[in-house]
This record gives sequence, C-alpha cells and structure tokens, in this order.
Amino acid sequence: MLRSVAVPLIEGVAPFEFGLLCEVFGVDRTSDGVPPIEFRVFGERPGEPVPTSIPGVSLTPPLGLEALEDVDLIALPAARIRDEYPAAIVQALRHLHGTSTIALSVCSGAFLLGAAGLLDGRRCTTHWRETEQFRRRFPLAHVDPDVLFVDDGDIITSAGTAAGIDACLHLVRRELGTRAATAIARRMVVAPQRDGGQRQFVELPIPECTGDSLEPVLEGVLNTLSADHTVASLARRANMSERTFARRFVAETGTTPNKWLTMQRVLHARKLLEETTLGIDEVASESGFGTAALLRHHFHKIVGVPPSDYRKTFAHR
Repeated sequence: MLRSVAVPLIEGVAPFEFGLLCEVFGVDRTSDGVPPIEFRVFGERPGEPVPTSIPGVSLTPPLGLEALEDVDLIALPAARIRDEYPAAIVQALRHLHGTSTIALSVCSGAFLLGAAGLLDGRRCTTHWRETEQFRRRFPLAHVDPDVLFVDDGDIITSAGTAAGIDACLHLVRRELGTRAATAIARRMVVAPQRDGGQRQFVELPIPECTGDSLEPVLEGVLNTLSADHTVASLARRANMSERTFARRFVAETGTTPNKWLTMQRVLHARKLLEETTLGIDEVASESGFGTAALLRHHFHKIVGVPPSDYRKTFAHR
C-alpha cells in the first residue's frame, strides 16, 4: 500500500522532475477517489535552500532524514550528475534497501541509486543520452537504453521527463489500482498508461552519405518509398554490381541496404500515423510495406509498440 512518499533534494535537482513527483504524489486528490498520500520533502540540512539546475532558483526542504522513517516510497528526481553524491543520502538509501520501501528514480536520478550500489545486478534504465556514462560508472547494472521505465520489483527506474510520469502512474496503478492511476492521469491530462517496454522514441535520423555517389539513389528511394525497391534495382540505379553496391552502401551509410530501407519506411509510417488519418492498410501501402501485417512486424520491432498504439499517443489532434 502506498501511503507515504519521501523526495530528497540535493544540489542541482531538476525542478521539472521534482514537480512531476509533486504532481503525482503530492497533490491531494482524495476528492477524486485517490487514497491520501503523505508527501515528505527532505534534505541533509532542513530549512536551508538547495540550488537547483536552474541558475538563481532554489528549493528548501522542510524535513531532514527523519522523513525516511517508515516511508513506503523514496522517489528520486533528476539531478546534476556528479562524481560524489551526498554521503548521508547514499547511506540512507543503502539502509532502506531490503526493507519494504520502494525506490523510484526519474531520469538521471538513477545515478544516485547506482552510487548507493542498489542497481548492481538489477535491470534499470535512465535517459538515453546518459547510458554510456551510466554503463561506465556502474558496470554491474543491466541498463536498457530503449525503454520508458523498468519495474524491477522494489526498484523502478525511468528514462527522461515524460517517462518519469509513466513510471509514477505505473507505480500508482500497481499499488493503488487502476482507478487511482486513471484519476491522477485525467487531472494531469496525460495518457493513463504507456507500457514500460515502449521505446524512448529517440529521433532516428537518415544516415548521411560520406561521398556523393549514392546520394541521388537514396534521394530517389526516399521520394518513392511505396515502390518495390530491391538491392538489385538500387544497384542498377547506381550503375554498380549488387556486390559492389552493397559494399559501398555499408561504407557510406553504416548499415545494409535492406536495413536502411526498412528504417526509412518505418520513419515514414511513423510520420503518417502522426500527421494523417490514413488507415493502417493505407499506411502500410504508402510506406512500402505492402501489408498491414508486415508494417506491424517491422514497426513494433523498431519503435517498440504497435502502429495503432503509437497513433493513439502521438497523433496530431
């Protein structure tokens, strides 16, 4: 049962990520049928302003480490990544590990969990831009850079800002039920549920050619994605043998012709799902997949969710 939440403030805390924790757990929503949650904000030195990641903006924790007594959830907002984290906070996290307290991190808050050694041998995630740094610092953690959040039981980690909302609502649903999570989501005007396995939707740019030889070919393909392109047809356009073309293509784009073509078709399908009302069969045809089944297969493999679910979340209204 989720009855109390404690949020630490450390130097460099991100106000927006702190705010989303306040919005999900700190607002009284009992009038909407959400059970009351005691919201505790604490720091190493209560009553002293803590500088945030925004110059000139600070937050003041009213409580000290006593806020962690019998707390159900400790929620860590994103904060400036550093070599050393506050020793008292790190020690407190270690002390809570193994108790009934759940730990949740938003974005770079996972680095604080890693510094406390709580992610060794555990599945987790963080913002995709910080993944390599995270792996170097915490090699024993099993970090997944693609997903929105990871629920590993008593530890939940999330990716960037919006993914933090998803993780929080997921935890509310898990601990308090669907009705409570839906009520909070409705008040926040956000999607009530996005699956944690969904990709972080990192932009997937078109690979650039390092030479001039294939640029006209790629431009031609991008303008005619619905056509039946093959390696053989592309090689003929480039006036090369298939073998030479495939070797040159990998050298200039960093991937194979088939993988590149599939990626561009998925990107085009994604754009059509966002910006048009075309049916799935039409999207499949326009993007060159031919059938809805083939579109669903490749779209789910690359983006992480079915086309219909992607449209529900990202379609322009």
